[in-house]
Amino acid sequence: MTLESFRNYCLSLGFVDECFPFDNETLVFKCGGKIFALTNITLFESVNLKCEPEYALELRSCYHSIQPGYHMNKKHWNTILLYGDVKDVFLIELINHSYQLIFNSLPKKVKENLNSSNVKN
Repeated sequence: MTLESFRNYCLSLGFVDECFPFDNETLVFKCGGKIFALTNITLFESVNLKCEPEYALELRSCYHSIQPGYHMNKKHWNTILLYGDVKDVFLIELINHSYQLIFNSLPKKVKENLNSSNVKN
């Protein structure tokens, strides 16, 4: 997966914003103000994605390219090395999983605000 395809996919999900809150190299994707994905745009070698804790452990035991989240809470985040044994199709599933965890955790009021801000007149 290229940086451009990763970025385009993340932005295609509903209510997603991108930003550089940490430095000029770490691209962060948020939904409702919560991070669900991040990567280094200079060295696009890995991505960090949120993951349900038990599933995170399962993935790490099955894939050499899935490791505890680098600089993240290792219980809830995985780092996926992009040039290993994780295929792009599965990476998209993991991005979706991360996004859904974040979206489902948003308060009802935030979800309503997101939905109402997306209404076209």
